[in-house]
Amino acid sequence: MAIGIRTEGLRKVYTTPPAIGGQAFGAWRSPKGQPRRKYEVTALDDLTLEIAPGEIFGLLGPNGAGKSTTVGILTTRVKPTAGRAWIGDLNVWERRVEVKRKIGVVPQRPNLDFALTAREILTFHGAYFGLSSAERQQRADALLDRFKLTDRANQMVHGFSGGMMQRLSIARAMMHHPEVLFLDEPSAGLDPQTRLLLSDLVRAYNARGNTILLTTHNMEEADSLCHRVAIVDHGKIIAVGTPQELKRSIPGGYLIRLHIAGAAGAPAGLVETFERLAGVTEVHVPSDGQIDVYSDHGGALVPALVSAATAAGATIRDLHISEPSLENLFLHHTGRSLRE
Repeated sequence: MAIGIRTEGLRKVYTTPPAIGGQAFGAWRSPKGQPRRKYEVTALDDLTLEIAPGEIFGLLGPNGAGKSTTVGILTTRVKPTAGRAWIGDLNVWERRVEVKRKIGVVPQRPNLDFALTAREILTFHGAYFGLSSAERQQRADALLDRFKLTDRANQMVHGFSGGMMQRLSIARAMMHHPEVLFLDEPSAGLDPQTRLLLSDLVRAYNARGNTILLTTHNMEEADSLCHRVAIVDHGKIIAVGTPQELKRSIPGGYLIRLHIAGAAGAPAGLVETFERLAGVTEVHVPSDGQIDVYSDHGGALVPALVSAATAAGATIRDLHISEPSLENLFLHHTGRSLRE
């Protein structure tokens, strides 16, 4: 029977800076002779979440939003400052050994042993979970075939491409048939063919009744793969629901992108004119000659935009309409500025 995931009031405050080369991160070193500065970063702030058994659930958020810390707590690697978390009915921090037997984890960066072959990586992992020799070999053969790695099974992995390493990392996580699978940005840096293969494999694993939690920056991947998603920012859940529910929830979900002819870009006052049109929620000018109009309407607004542009003496050389998307929702909730 499938098992779910639950968190209650999770809070995590880091008081030690990340180590680089065995030493504290340089930006947090105090000048010589001055008192040491206090390091305190709140990664999670009262995060409460419930993921249903058998669900593919996506965590979306900017860099530093708290996604990886959430995964770290749920996979027993990070101790929360406050709050609780459960895998099924097991308290994650109190029953870590039992929890580890029920979960599979694919980290953000592959951590494969380069001194082993692909087959050895899988069989050694199976041995950690008490599988017999015959069962380890049988499961390894099946996974190598499923992940299109049979022809490289007996080769050292240091020569593998990034996509092959990621496929092997996911195969390793599935080796002991975990009931809950954690994927931390599984498709980052992969080519389209590999991303499609991984999506198919994730769906197939979920179809067997397993629960999957993934973090991703790929909005299309989240939209097509996840039953529900949550947007996390500054350690808090700020939106949760099915992709369709969330796309319908944002005012101005349609994006109408206009390209104005001429090097001078939009005539003075055109942006303000667009902002006054009925149904327009936001207008942005990301670059010279381009105007982004966010609206409650799609094509119905085009005649008014063209009329306003013509009256201002502007020529529209191209126009594109995007329907409500998770990307628009994401930017609406988290802003458009870059994060560290």
